[in-house]
Amino acid sequence: MSDVSVSVGRFSGITPGRILTEITKRGDLALALGIMIILVVLILPLPAFLLDFSLAISITFSVLVLMTALFIQRPLEFSAFPTVLLIATMIRLALNLASTRLILSGGHEGTDAAGQVIQAFGNFVMQGNFVIGIIVFAILVIVNFVVITKGSGRIAEVAARFTLDAMPGKQMAIDADLSAGLIDETQARDRRKRLEDESAFFGSMDGASKFVRGDAVAGLLITFINIIGGIIVGVGQMDMSFADAGATYSLLTIGDGLVSQIPALIVSTAAGLLVSKAGVEGAADRALFDQLSGYPQALGMSAFVMGIMAMLPGIPAIPFLFLASCTGGLAYYLKTSRAQKVRDDEDAAEAEVAATPPAEEPISTALKIDELRLEIGYGLLPLINDVEGQKLTDQIKALRRQFASDMGFVMPPVRILDNMQIEANAYTLRIKELEAGSGEVYTGQLLVMDPHGTKIELPGLHTTEPAFGLPATWIDSNLREEAAFRGYTVVDPATVITTHLTEIIKDNMSELLSYAETQKLLDELGEEHRRLADDIIPAQISVTGMQRLLQTLLSERVSIRDLAGILEGVAEAVGHTQSVTMITEHVRMRLARQICAANADGEGMLQLVPLSPAWEEAFAEALVGQGDDRQLAMAPSQLQDFIVTVRDTFEEAAQHGIVPVLLTSPGIRPFVRSVIERFRPQTVVMSQNEIHPKAKLKTVGTI
Repeated sequence: MSDVSVSVGRFSGITPGRILTEITKRGDLALALGIMIILVVLILPLPAFLLDFSLAISITFSVLVLMTALFIQRPLEFSAFPTVLLIATMIRLALNLASTRLILSGGHEGTDAAGQVIQAFGNFVMQGNFVIGIIVFAILVIVNFVVITKGSGRIAEVAARFTLDAMPGKQMAIDADLSAGLIDETQARDRRKRLEDESAFFGSMDGASKFVRGDAVAGLLITFINIIGGIIVGVGQMDMSFADAGATYSLLTIGDGLVSQIPALIVSTAAGLLVSKAGVEGAADRALFDQLSGYPQALGMSAFVMGIMAMLPGIPAIPFLFLASCTGGLAYYLKTSRAQKVRDDEDAAEAEVAATPPAEEPISTALKIDELRLEIGYGLLPLINDVEGQKLTDQIKALRRQFASDMGFVMPPVRILDNMQIEANAYTLRIKELEAGSGEVYTGQLLVMDPHGTKIELPGLHTTEPAFGLPATWIDSNLREEAAFRGYTVVDPATVITTHLTEIIKDNMSELLSYAETQKLLDELGEEHRRLADDIIPAQISVTGMQRLLQTLLSERVSIRDLAGILEGVAEAVGHTQSVTMITEHVRMRLARQICAANADGEGMLQLVPLSPAWEEAFAEALVGQGDDRQLAMAPSQLQDFIVTVRDTFEEAAQHGIVPVLLTSPGIRPFVRSVIERFRPQTVVMSQNEIHPKAKLKTVGTI
């Protein structure tokens, strides 16, 4: 007795209400119970009132599936659709079987034998004529089977194939983004999971579309069986006339077919919407309304066509005119609203920019140095914005090209700034933000100079030309012709600044040739010279050594455009010396033709001022050290005498319009140049080895 009492106590708490509560809490139990009910309906008969309730559930479930397919943002959000499609198909087939059992067993009792829902659908569609009902039902089946089901099945098949084919490329893209650091490991894992879900979804949709196709075929067969079987049962077993049996069983069968085909049509439409919006983000309204209304011109043309249709003879004008007015009004509304939206967005953007505080400039930008900078006063701004004459910026562009052509040197970009702290007509030239020159120019006026250095006999502002320090005068532009008639040199303000900039850069080319620019020049060598550069750099001379060599040449205004010839000279010299100074002297010897041509006068004559034997001996005796470590140790008084002698000789030559070259022996040339560059940097110093055999020579003096 004790055991019995315990068992009873254990099961006494299990009640139908508790079971229902557990089922509502456990979704898996509810799904299993629903599947079991479907299977039971396939086997056991279903009362008419319960069939009505089940048919209502089927229709509601189909509408829910359609609405979900409409409102989801991406197809993967409804990844359970193949399973839902299978369940919906099973529900309809089970209800088809239950309704068939009721129709065949009780159809002779009246048109309500299979429930009120089937009777209502049959009466509403047939309207007393079963032929109309059969035709309407056949059209619904054709629409579902031939159009919607077949199209969505084809889309699902192609989408599944393309998705599977594209998987390797998408996987590689994810791996590439991960390797490049564009995404982290978690994002890569999520993208791979999404890719796998997408391929599985479209593969399942390809198979699930066959459910819809089979459901349509089954509906046709069931309808045919119900009509034929009902007539046989009614006439053969229930003693009904053929006409009564045909009318009764046709109404029941058509009603049953409509009740099953309408949910099938709804679910087929949902499947078509789902697979056809695979490339569209957002709900179906976005895919339809946003894109169809994206071009008001298309709506306007549609309204125009419908207006033309309304005017055709025999066409009812009212429907087409109504649609034309509606479509035209919609096109006008969309166009005006879109224009207003653009204006609102622009106003909002301007307001946001105005409200946003200026971003603080990173402190690292303060470390950047401008290689070349031109600061101008506010009165010189017309030189930048001049639309009639040649702009200053255009002249600077031409100057950069000229430097590259003449000197083989890529001039750095010039940054032009307006400086309110300097005079209105003043300008300042800076190299690496240190002042290298300045001057004043006047817009609307011209600078005139006499080539002979005499005073200008024209009214104006007497001044000094900033580049060469020659006497000059600023005159009004209307005196240009008179100045040209007197033989004066006439220069506009922009050219004055450009000329001054040219001389400043020539004096500082060696400083502006950086390591990066040297490497760039070497990298841009022609393919035929790359082998030579690779052989000697960096095995025999480093890039820094090449930079120093090129800087030395530029400091004496020797063009480095023939970089291939310079490399050949370096390759010859590095075999017996590692001194950059000695290598440079050897390179200058290789460039003898170029150096002589660059310093010849207009007639091709090289004017020479040789160093006397006494000064040659004095410099040779003043050299101390051996080999590459030699230095000049000349007495200061002797140096002063040399400087005075050189200055007097070259100034006398300049008075005769001659710009001579100082000629020395090869051994002392670098040391003589190091002295002269301190007081006459523009004076060219050459050695006998740099005189080309075919050069025309003329001696105009002696030091």
